[in-house]
Amino acid sequence: MGPQQTWLPGARCQERAPPKSDQDKEKRWAEMFELMDLNKDGHIDVLELRAGLAGRGLSRASVDRIVQAGDTNQDGVLDFEEFIQYLRNHEKQLKVMFRRLDRNNDGQIDASEIQDCLHSIGVNISLEEATRILLSMDKDGTMTIDWNEWRDHFLFNPLTNMEDVARHWKRSMMLDTGEQLTVPDEFTEEEKKSGFVWRQLMAGAMAGSVSRTGTAPLDRLKVFRQVHGSSDFRGNVLSGFKHMLREGGVRSLWRGNGVNVLKLGPETAIKFTAYEKVKSLIRGHDETRTLRVHERFVAGCMAGATAQTTIYPMEVLKTRLTLRKTGQYSGLADCATQILRREGVGAFYKGYIPNMLSIVPYAGIDLAVYETLKFAWLNRNRGVADPGVMVLVGCGAVSSTCGQLASYPLALIRTRMQAQASVKGAPRISMLSLLHNIITQEGIAGLYRGISPNLLKVVPAVSLSYVVYEYTRMMLGVDIEEGSR
Repeated sequence: MGPQQTWLPGARCQERAPPKSDQDKEKRWAEMFELMDLNKDGHIDVLELRAGLAGRGLSRASVDRIVQAGDTNQDGVLDFEEFIQYLRNHEKQLKVMFRRLDRNNDGQIDASEIQDCLHSIGVNISLEEATRILLSMDKDGTMTIDWNEWRDHFLFNPLTNMEDVARHWKRSMMLDTGEQLTVPDEFTEEEKKSGFVWRQLMAGAMAGSVSRTGTAPLDRLKVFRQVHGSSDFRGNVLSGFKHMLREGGVRSLWRGNGVNVLKLGPETAIKFTAYEKVKSLIRGHDETRTLRVHERFVAGCMAGATAQTTIYPMEVLKTRLTLRKTGQYSGLADCATQILRREGVGAFYKGYIPNMLSIVPYAGIDLAVYETLKFAWLNRNRGVADPGVMVLVGCGAVSSTCGQLASYPLALIRTRMQAQASVKGAPRISMLSLLHNIITQEGIAGLYRGISPNLLKVVPAVSLSYVVYEYTRMMLGVDIEEGSR
């Protein structure tokens, strides 16, 4: 066992309730079966099990796995004997896990034992994170977990080892909203070698593609408002859509979406690769050290900057194609050719500086708000190991919104600079002079022009992204319960 940290309370349980006899325990399980069997037909189907376990924060995939594991006669439901046998078998697995964690064989698990055990299987967490896992199961406030607490907590959770528990608790749900994704997911060495990582990234890219396509009309309206300002593009969201429909019809609402989706795959791959490299540099010789939140933030920012630098010309093309009038460009290649011929290579990096500057406030606030909300929920809901999908999705939506509010003025200036068509060799307006012009002509509110459609798309973007993300992971054989970060 590793050295005990001085800040961790070392109190042990003085009086434990005697363990229930097998007869009492199975009587209680029989009562559970009776309660879950809503139609009293002697069987529990998936819908009844979901209803019975609704308060435990389990995903649909977890409940399905319980039925699959217990359904020995393959009839799609659990009868009484199958239900009881599943609980007996699962309890045996939980006992093995408990004994593996209880290194000093005192019948209790403390935070340092959780940390050491996870370290031995390649999952590195801090003592503070191990304590949070402990607190989620510690019902009597002793800062330790006894067998009864352990068994009762995981009895209906199909996780089979502590590595699963750690990933389950640590996983995040920072889904694509069409803006800058911040810090990539964390993966173990085992996951990297098994191909899990690329299946996970592929699921994220697919989810992002559908999400961006579904919210493309709102994104196009945002870009119009950012570029044209209050003088040229007045009215509310509805009048903005009417303007775009009059100019180009229904299909015009998706202008620029093709390149927006096309750049997602390479951006995700480059960001993940760069993130792993930067993490290695930060860790130095201690490759097993867990990165702290501010170190992950730095690594995420540097990875984001690397990815943005590589794919930035596609960002410029996306803006130009989004703003184009009917017949202006025949496609992506024609747009790139015209920009190159008229404005030169430098045009593909217009707005690059404000774009790089916007990464820091967006990533910093997004990550900080996300972690704060998740930990606040865990601290208020002790006894629940995992926040659950909807809590994580909600945290992601709120944190993304806060990140957008902080970085929006820089994003607006970047978009206006990208949209400026100029003659090759002509002087370009600088970021500071553009900022001065916006404040002088439109006031501070001008820096937030177009933010309403941008905020309107957060909820549908996150919802679409999650639904596609979950089903794509299932198709690729990446269970939703296999954690990430």
